[in-house]
Amino acid sequence: MRAREFTLITRSPLIPIEIHIVSSLAGKVVAITGGGTGIGAGIARGLAMAGCNVVIGGRRIEPLDALAKSIPSEKPVLTHPIDVAEPQSVTDFFSFVRNQVGEVDILVNSAGINIQNRTMATMVPEDWDRVMQINTSGAYRCILEVLPPMRERRDGIVINISSIAGKRAIALGGVVYCASKFAMTALGTAIANEVRHEGVRVTNVYPGEVNTPILDRRPVPVTQAHKDSILQPDDIASLVVTICQLPPRAHVPEIVIKPTTQEWV
Repeated sequence: MRAREFTLITRSPLIPIEIHIVSSLAGKVVAITGGGTGIGAGIARGLAMAGCNVVIGGRRIEPLDALAKSIPSEKPVLTHPIDVAEPQSVTDFFSFVRNQVGEVDILVNSAGINIQNRTMATMVPEDWDRVMQINTSGAYRCILEVLPPMRERRDGIVINISSIAGKRAIALGGVVYCASKFAMTALGTAIANEVRHEGVRVTNVYPGEVNTPILDRRPVPVTQAHKDSILQPDDIASLVVTICQLPPRAHVPEIVIKPTTQEWV
């Protein structure tokens, strides 16, 4: 697989110097769930611009297509609907990826939801089931689709976009969101340990507050000033691209990224 080269020309008073930057991700096949908006969209843009063959999935095709058209990457970003809570939808999405661009080299599990009534007193059982189906079981189903070929090739990366709510059970996240993200933490860690001798790396990413559409479901409305002060999707994308560019011998099991102003205890 040929690496993609970038040329950077610097000028000094004496001599212009050309520096060739080679992207190790060129040609890699990337599948991203929850890729139409928020963190998933930022990661899609970052990996596409690094030369990857990116396929983004989500429940609504309109934002997927709009994002794909907005990314000026060398390789066009492909789109296909997916509802990670529905097993057949997951199967159909990954069949599309394999048929269009090949087996997945990098999976990004970014599909996730939260609810407005987040306390035990206000949450109903149907809310619990829906969040767990998407945030936890959905991630499991997607990993199950890509892991066997990765193990056979002895190469592959899985990025789970979790939350600091997967490290700390915080009231802001709520009961079921925290539970789903703690489960995602255990899922990623257990799989990473299982496949550590087979060339596959799994990373759990724990973002703090990020300016994404999920903020609109908070019990208390979030001001624009607050949205501007917290992490942006491109911040997470930069981190994920860096992790994916590491050599196969290097594994980042988990990493926390938060706004500078957000408390970490």
